[in-house]
Amino acid sequence: MHQIRNPYSGDVVGEVPLCGPTEVDVACRAAAGALARSDFPQHARAGVLDRAAVLLGERAGELAALITAESGKTIRDARVEVSRASETLRFAAAEARRLSGDLVPMEATPGGMGKLGLALRFPIGVVAAITPFNFPLNTVAHKLAPAIAAGCPVVLKPAPQTPLTALRFVALLIEAGLPADWVQVVTDAGKEAGQALVAHPVPAMVTFTGSPAVGWAISAAAPRKKVALELGSNAPVIVEPDVPLASCAARIAKAAYSNAGQSCISVQRVLVHRKVHVELRDLLAAEADRLVVGDPADEKTDIGPLIGQSATERVLSWIDEARASGARVVAGGERTDGCVRPTVVDQPAAGTNLRTQEVFGPVLALIPYDDFGQAIAIANETPYGLQAGLFTGDLDTALRAIRELKFGGVLVNEVPTFRADHQPYGGVGDSGNTREGPASAVAAMTEVRFVSIQGLR
Repeated sequence: MHQIRNPYSGDVVGEVPLCGPTEVDVACRAAAGALARSDFPQHARAGVLDRAAVLLGERAGELAALITAESGKTIRDARVEVSRASETLRFAAAEARRLSGDLVPMEATPGGMGKLGLALRFPIGVVAAITPFNFPLNTVAHKLAPAIAAGCPVVLKPAPQTPLTALRFVALLIEAGLPADWVQVVTDAGKEAGQALVAHPVPAMVTFTGSPAVGWAISAAAPRKKVALELGSNAPVIVEPDVPLASCAARIAKAAYSNAGQSCISVQRVLVHRKVHVELRDLLAAEADRLVVGDPADEKTDIGPLIGQSATERVLSWIDEARASGARVVAGGERTDGCVRPTVVDQPAAGTNLRTQEVFGPVLALIPYDDFGQAIAIANETPYGLQAGLFTGDLDTALRAIRELKFGGVLVNEVPTFRADHQPYGGVGDSGNTREGPASAVAAMTEVRFVSIQGLR
């Protein structure tokens, strides 16, 4: 068995089986059997998702406490995650009800005269879903709910740090009426189940959220499967000099430090016009210093621990690297009660990890620029491209950013950490190759079958 420990206290909060190729094979065959039955129509799938959304609302306190216990996310952030997961289920239920095809205008060509053409959507097959630790409920919902809406059974491999929330969520779906064999869960302590799941011949699609290294390795290992990857980022926000700096600083700090910075779209790089660089730097430092760090179960806590000790050591080493490059740490940069304090690093050198890689911790890198073209170039200097934000009062500047920022999402007068659960969400480059959100995911989990009908002659 694999023990799950609270990242803050170290207490054991549960244990799960250690699954490998044998268990994965059993799970995949069960999912294939569920697919073969064809007894779970659209209206039934939509009803399950709607009932599950209601149940999530009723069990919000229980689910939030479990998220906090196994992930270290603050209880306030955990409640937000439960609320978002309910919305994800409702959006997926709507997609289940409106799933349809398209009419093909056959008479647009002489050879099509007298024919009725339809492009119908059918489930792609069994879906293998591999999820990360940082959103142990809502990311799982973004995999399972669209698959259910599309008519695809799932074999789920949750993160080894946070499987308990996933298991509780699947039990809730079954309580809402999901056939018990529709979602199979395989748990492990690392890669044992995941590698076997990717290699298994049954799943037609693999949907993965996690690191670029693992994601691209999955894509290479499964060339005959559809592989949907939602990977990392080091999200930038550009701050022009014509904006209210105090409110921008408050929004940036919240976006950078919630969930201890462990989000793909946590603000990491703040590109600020040199005219207001010092003022924004001091505002951000003040925002960071006022945050409460410690026990994530305490209602007063703003920032809890990172997922593990190795993550804490890595983040602190990246701060030290930036300091050695000549950067100034103006807030944080140290450990308090086992947690990394919210940190502001002013002007890390080009090429340092804080500028080029995903820190996945509560750290902001502040980088001044002299003109907007330079800001665009700095924002684009990364191999990632998930979401970017911009604060400006000028429409022309906003339109230029939309054209020139090489990201899957450009958010004007908003932090890049904002995500609506029904938006097409995803990136380019090392940030992945897909778009999530129920509508986008359902489309990816179905395949088009063209049908032509004509009368006998």
